[in-house]
Amino acid sequence: MHTLDAIHRFLKSISLWAVWMAGLAMLLSAIMVTIDVLCRKFFSVTMSGSDEVSGYVFAIGTTWAYSYCLLNRSNVRIDALYNFLPVGVRAVLDVVGVALLLFYMSYLTRKAFDVFWTSWTGNSVSSTTLLTPLWIPQLLWFLGLFLFVITLSFVLLYTLVGLIRRDPALVQRIAGAMSAEEEIVQETHGLDVRTNLGSGGRN
Repeated sequence: MHTLDAIHRFLKSISLWAVWMAGLAMLLSAIMVTIDVLCRKFFSVTMSGSDEVSGYVFAIGTTWAYSYCLLNRSNVRIDALYNFLPVGVRAVLDVVGVALLLFYMSYLTRKAFDVFWTSWTGNSVSSTTLLTPLWIPQLLWFLGLFLFVITLSFVLLYTLVGLIRRDPALVQRIAGAMSAEEEIVQETHGLDVRTNLGSGGRN
């Protein structure tokens, strides 16, 4: 278990780095688009390709954030009935959910690699004034998906170990939907807010 914990922490650090890079790229993209809009408004000059670059950045940045969301259990979950089920049943559903997501993302990632490889071997460029070599954004997009598949594979292994050890708390901690209190703590992190859902109030 110590090895799995260490790998989990390592993947968390990698995903944190990736999400920071994605956020920085989106920030720079937003600045570029803002400058483009202001230049068109006041100087009738346009920065050709800002919309194209921002599209690439959004697609790439989204995939680079997937692993962070998974490891921090921030992915959207439909849990209307989930919270009313026994803990053991919830643990099984968590594992099944991770397995199905891994199956889908593995297929998507393989197709993403095919797209990248086609562009690489065919020297494809965008049909815009930038003539962007398409393999560059497609490779970065694929790498985000690949990191997510690696992360999903590990999470599935970790949660299966939890099931085998009959430790639903471990499965919940790694892949379960966050409770209302956990969501509040996450949203108010660093704001010096204390929660007390049991008494129906918050201090």
